[in-house]
Amino acid sequence: MRLFSSILIFVFITLFSQFSVFADEYDFVVAADGSGDFQTVQDAIDAVPDFRKTETVIFIKNGVYKEKLVLPASKNQVTFMGEDVEKTIITNDDYASKKNVFGEEMGTTGSSGFFVFGNDFTARNITFENSAGPVGQAVAVRVDGDRVFFSNCRFLGFQDTLYPHGKNSRQYYKNCYIEGTVDFIFGWSTAVFDECEIFCKRHGYITAASTDKDTRFGFVFLNCKIHGDADENSVYLGRPWRPYAKTVFIGCEMSDVIKTEGWHNWGQESNEETAFYAEFNSSGAGANSEKRVGWSHQLTQTQRNEYTLANIFNGWTPGE
Repeated sequence: MRLFSSILIFVFITLFSQFSVFADEYDFVVAADGSGDFQTVQDAIDAVPDFRKTETVIFIKNGVYKEKLVLPASKNQVTFMGEDVEKTIITNDDYASKKNVFGEEMGTTGSSGFFVFGNDFTARNITFENSAGPVGQAVAVRVDGDRVFFSNCRFLGFQDTLYPHGKNSRQYYKNCYIEGTVDFIFGWSTAVFDECEIFCKRHGYITAASTDKDTRFGFVFLNCKIHGDADENSVYLGRPWRPYAKTVFIGCEMSDVIKTEGWHNWGQESNEETAFYAEFNSSGAGANSEKRVGWSHQLTQTQRNEYTLANIFNGWTPGE
């Protein structure tokens, strides 16, 4: 009996201490099994006071959360903290040609599983998935808010997985995994992908930037690893969704899935005069600087030195 009582006391103390840690470190806890403050992520978002001036941290326990999330523009400085990136999964299966309740196609934007409109959003250790499969455009995350930071997150999907949409949005992806087939990183935003893994599931295009003419930086990949299950010489680094697309790969390791020519003009020669596609110090079987299309660029050391986080983000230091 004493042994049994001791075990019960130990279990109680352990559970209480874990709860105390959650209470001390996080404002809200989401748990699908009902052991937290909320069972859904959206309920936790909704509970954040509008226009709160300090950070709200939401801890999300391991589980699969099939939800279509919206972080409104009134919810700023919200942080998602996942328990384990492999086991904390936010998923949805909408896709562009899927019909809404009125029988209309959702469209690319409507397919998004998570809309980020709030500024200063951070996510750590979470998988964001669009599980619709190879059915056309199917977005996992669309980001419009400014100063958005993803650390150690995974973005899973096929076509149009990640949509950095906001024209004035600055986004930083650190140590993330992003997979897809066609245009699976696309949009207007200024976004840096730092030490990320880019996985090409099939032949296609990694990026489809639509950078505005007056935006200095578009998509910048720093020290990333690019590989996948795609056939050899079957994946382009990018194509311009809009004429002034800007995409640069710096110090990236590229496997043989990358096409020798590197870049595509989306069937319009005029894009070759306006888009800015460049590399610096690429390595691996897919790094063929001498065989890239003639209208792309190899940065000089002086040009490469301009691609610092301070210059790219112009006043924002991610993580601070």
